[in-house]
Amino acid sequence: MTGRRVVLLRHGQTEHNAESRMQGQLDTSLSELGERQARAAGAAFAGMHPHAIVSSDLHRAYDTALAVGAATGVAVQTDPRLRETHLGEWQGRTHYEVDAVHPGARDHWRADATWAPPGGESRVQVAARAVPVVEEFVTRMDRRGTWADRPLLVVAHGGVIAAVTAALLGLPVDRWPVIGGIGNTGWAELGSRMGRSSPQWRLNVWNADAGSGDGIVG
Repeated sequence: MTGRRVVLLRHGQTEHNAESRMQGQLDTSLSELGERQARAAGAAFAGMHPHAIVSSDLHRAYDTALAVGAATGVAVQTDPRLRETHLGEWQGRTHYEVDAVHPGARDHWRADATWAPPGGESRVQVAARAVPVVEEFVTRMDRRGTWADRPLLVVAHGGVIAAVTAALLGLPVDRWPVIGGIGNTGWAELGSRMGRSSPQWRLNVWNADAGSGDGIVG
């Protein structure tokens, strides 16, 4: 039987990315390079023929999703639960500024999925709000029988993609840090065989580059 496929695509570059500035839920825009990456991602994903596209409503993700939607002819739906991790007091600061005020805190944050920046969210909290978005779409597509080797495409942010991936794979929370970073317009794919009422996900692809413009075989 045709399997389930969920593709998770990170947005294109922003000026904040280029400056090593932490964005969190700040609503930043794509840089010129990010716009080119988004168009290249659209060209790359055209051959994948996604069945549905759902995106964070923050502009850097939404504009990336629109570029893919234009290339694939698929309408983009948005869901605020896919917004990036709220970084609290760290939002808008560079890595160096955060390190100067909170030495070692960013390393601790990476190593502990239950720990949150001051006033922000942990990766566990991010997964708790973002995973249901994926599960709702998967359930809907299961009921309609609409997979037909066409994936669900989720356009979001690095922190969200890592948290969702770790949660869907069923990793113990203390092992979530083994899921590394993902580049701008990098993408991951999770797959699951049909025939089970509850999907058992496996990681097929991690941090492939959609922004290079190379074609992707569906």
